[in-house]
Order: sequence, then structure tokens, then C-alpha cells
Amino acid sequence: MRYHVLATDYDGTLAQNGRVDVATVESLRQLLATGRRLVMVTGRELPELLDIFPEIDLFEWVVAENGGLLYRPSAKEEKLLAESPSDSFLQALGKKNVGPLSVGRVVVATWEPHQDSVINTIHDQGLELQVIFNKGAVMILPAGINKASGLIAALKEMGISPHNVVGIGDAENDHAFLRLCEMSVAVANALPAVKETADFITAGDHSQGVCQLIEELVANDLTALNLQQQRHHLVLGTSDDQEVLLSPYGQSVLICGPSASGKSTVATRIVESLQEQQYQFCLIDPEGDYDEFEGAVMFGGPKAAPPEDEILRFLEDPNTNAVVCLTGLPIPDRPPFFLRLLSQLLQMRSRTGRPHWLILDEAHHLMPAEWLPPDGTLPKELTNVVLITVHPDLLSGALLERVDTLLVVGANAHETLTSFTRIIKQPVPQMDSTALEPGEFLLWLKESATPPQKVLGHPCKMVRHRHRRKYAEGQLPPERSFYFRGPQHKMNLRAQNLMLFLQIGDGVDDETWQYHLHQGDFSRWFREAIKDENLASAAERVESLTQATPKESRALIRATVEQDYTVPASLPLPVPGSS
Repeated sequence: MRYHVLATDYDGTLAQNGRVDVATVESLRQLLATGRRLVMVTGRELPELLDIFPEIDLFEWVVAENGGLLYRPSAKEEKLLAESPSDSFLQALGKKNVGPLSVGRVVVATWEPHQDSVINTIHDQGLELQVIFNKGAVMILPAGINKASGLIAALKEMGISPHNVVGIGDAENDHAFLRLCEMSVAVANALPAVKETADFITAGDHSQGVCQLIEELVANDLTALNLQQQRHHLVLGTSDDQEVLLSPYGQSVLICGPSASGKSTVATRIVESLQEQQYQFCLIDPEGDYDEFEGAVMFGGPKAAPPEDEILRFLEDPNTNAVVCLTGLPIPDRPPFFLRLLSQLLQMRSRTGRPHWLILDEAHHLMPAEWLPPDGTLPKELTNVVLITVHPDLLSGALLERVDTLLVVGANAHETLTSFTRIIKQPVPQMDSTALEPGEFLLWLKESATPPQKVLGHPCKMVRHRHRRKYAEGQLPPERSFYFRGPQHKMNLRAQNLMLFLQIGDGVDDETWQYHLHQGDFSRWFREAIKDENLASAAERVESLTQATPKESRALIRATVEQDYTVPASLPLPVPGSS
């Protein structure tokens, strides 16, 4: 379910002439039966609302007084969201014969044409108050208080993101809260300005429009309307000078490509788009590649396993993002840990719609090709997921069947696309050429008749320090470490990071250094294990200098590494012969 909450205005929307009819009340009950929740957002004062709408208990929260008061019907609990109006302000309005005047817990309301007297009084007293208009009504509230701020307060109590809310209204004071909602709807009788900015306009007016919206919500979670709306889409790049967008809901994305081909750049751009739109994400990081990712909190690390309970408590706040680093877990323990966490995250999604997106880096480590998920482990449709892997052959077929969007990077894009279609038993889509220029990736929508398209990815906005700390001074696993062995393999000196690589390289004999240099071992390790194409290319240039002495090539390799990787103050050298 994408939409967990319906937030509705009262007068002119849910109610006509102040009353809600029986059919509309029944429609509200049908919505609640689906597990969705209701919030009322109204300019009315609470006592009069309680008098005219006895079914208020259908609503989990009521935002009253245009955002000034929060009310929980089940507990009859009130919460002021701003200060009450001062006596001096009310007396000044009385002296200017402003009336009729209605005074709530926070709001002060009158009618046009008294707005000039109200504004002059606010100015004369130097008050931080604002005037909001609503079909002839003039409402005075503290600055920053409106229906949107009130709805935010209600959603905070519920643990719900605005991205999981549909809002419906009709008047000027509804603009703010409708803009906040993922889907904004105007009833047929709404003011033209409200209709102009709404994502959808109902055919029916007043409560008939609300009932129409509820019918669509219950039937298909507004699937048809979602296809029309692009306000929240994620920007990936351009193709033929047109922006290429990814829907923020319903996609299962696979990013494939060899090491250092640009997978992380494409993934980072998707995550940046999620952050720009304020969608919550949880990124699973088996290798510690995202330890400095901006806008997210990392759990776990090389010396500590990620705490499951803390991650889940942290993500209860819709405004947070998490990176779950698995490097502190033994490799065999990572898949079972991930599957436990995945189950709990999917349960959270069923309750709240969040985390909106799951990003699984090196997904083949978590759900490899030989993995057969037990019944119930994965939902039939695994949506809002990004899977990142080197090659589709490495990934579980159960996952690949659920993928509907393929992003391919690297020189062998056609071969990768062919492998994917073979696994999912679909014909290879036809296209003129799959040769990719630097910065390009191939985009294919599995269910679309459109052939794959080349997309020039937008550059990442954040400065990524991906791999820097891990590869400079962290602990790479044995299979990804560099081993100085020499031509006769008499040594076995393990360098599990770049700094140890430089220190050991300075200490080994010239014959061993030259052996690995001329074999191309340094550039190969930089490319395949360190995943730094620039570093690998620079090392290849050094390796090609056949006339350079061992001292000169050591200095050049060191300068190349230290250009991008910080050298710690001191590192202990390993004992010769250790591994």
C-alpha cells in the first residue's frame, strides 16, 4: 500500500452546509476497513465541530483551528500547537468594531471586509501574526501556523510520512496541506486556484468527490492517478535532451556492471534523488563502501555488528535514513542477518509505508544465485528496491524475476542485458547499439515495448569519499588483499589496505617489486579490489615505463595513491612472512 492516510478538509469537502451525510460516513468506514487511517484538517474550532459531527471518532487525529490545535478523538486529548491570542490584541480588535469575532484556543476569526483593521492592529502592536483567507473568512494565527504545519504534527504522532498521504480540499486555506501530501486532490466545487495546483480533480462535488476518491483508494491504491503524476519522480539523467525519470513507487531496479564501471555513481544519483524528494531509504552495505554517505546514519562497521533493534527504532522517524554496514559480521553471517532485518523492514513497510526504498549494494553477497527463498520470505512483488551487483548471473533467480527496471553500466552492456533476459526467460530487446560513452548507462523497462535507451546520468551532487577510508586504512578481506609473493612465491606479505601496500612495497626487495609491477598486478588490484578506475589507469602508465628504476616506480606509485588517499600518521608494518 502506498497511501496509508487520507487527510481531508471538512467544510466544502467532507461536509456540505456543515453536515456529513450517511453515505459519506459509510464510505469512511470502508476506507478504515482496508487498514488505512483518517486525519481531518479543518479551520473550525473544536467545540462546534464536536457538536455537528458525532462520527468524529472515525478520525485518528483532527487538526483544528487551521493548524493551531491537535485533537485525538479516541483519548479526547487536545494539544496546542501555538500560543493563544493575547487579551490586548482581542481588545484592540473590539475597539475597532471588528466583528463578529470568534476566538478559539489559538485562532481568531472574523469576516471580510475587516481584514484591513486586522492587519493594521497586528502592525500597530508589532505582533508575529498572519492572516489566512478562506472563502470570505479572515483567520488570524501565529506566524508559521497553517493546515500543513498541523498535519505535520499529526503525522509525527502517527509515524507517517507525507509521502504516504492523500489530501483532499476545496479552499484557499487548503493549499498548504495539499502541497505537503504525496497526492493532492480537489473536489469539483473547489476554487479555481486549488484545482489548478491539485494532482487530480474529482468529478463529484463536496462529499461525493470524497467518496469517489475513497472508492479509487480501496480499489487500486490510486494506481491510475499515479501514472499521471510526475511531481515526485526521481531524476536520473537525460536521453535525447529529455529528462529521464524513475517513478518513486512500484519499481524494482537492478543496477549491473563490472567493478569500477560506474554502478555506485548511478546508485548514488538515485539515492540523491530520494533525498531531494525526502523519501526515506535504508541502504544495506556489505563492504563498507558508504561509511561517509551524507544525509544518513551508519549502523555497524568493521569492529561492530549493526544492532537490529536500534536500526528499526531509528527508522520509526520518517525523516531519517540508515546505512547498515555489515563489515563487522563474519561473511557467512551476513545473509542470515540481512534476511532477518529484511523481514522486519517489510513488516514496518506494511504498517507505515516506510522505508520508502531499500538499496542493497553487492546484492549477490546477500542473496546469491544458489539461494532459494523459503515461502513467505519475499513478497510476490518486491517494489521500491534497488539491487546492485556485478552481473545478473550472480543473483538469486527469485530476485531477478521481481525486477522490472534494469540499469546497465560498463563496456559489456549488451552481454549483461542478454544474460538478464536469458535468466528471466524473455527475448532480448532489440536496439541499434549498446556501446556506452563515459557517464552513460543503459535503461530497460521489462514490461515496456520501448527498446532500451542510453541515458547520460546526471553527475552526483554530493562529494563522495567512497572507499577512501576503508581502502586507505581499513581491513579488506583476505581474498581482496594484495599479496607480495615475488617471482618464486617465496614470500606471502599481505597488504589489506593501501597504506600497508605502500609500506610493504617500500620494504620488499627490488626483484619482488619489479615482478609485480611488470605483471600489471598493481593496476589490476587497484581496479578489481580497490575499485578505483582512475588509480588503476595511473598505475598502468607507471607500469608501462620500462626504463624506470625500482626507486622511481615506487615513488610514482606512492604519489599516485597519496593523491586521493590520506596517509595515517603511523601504521605498524607486518612481520615478514605473515599473512
